[in-house]
Amino acid sequence: MTGHLERLSRNEMNELVERAGGRSSSSVSKNTSLVVAGEGAGSKRAKAEQLGVRLATPEEFAVLVADLLG
Repeated sequence: MTGHLERLSRNEMNELVERAGGRSSSSVSKNTSLVVAGEGAGSKRAKAEQLGVRLATPEEFAVLVADLLG
């Protein structure tokens, strides 16, 4: 997660990731599956783009997690 996240805290988002069977990380690498990029996302978003890692808005992330937990 990078940038400003309006609705949920980073801790809440991390909990959702784990409940959905994922793992969160503080860095972006070639092993990263998804980066949630909020407003004002900077170097982590750029690194994700460089590595071809999928980007999602916080809203898109919410839909993905809802589908997995639903």
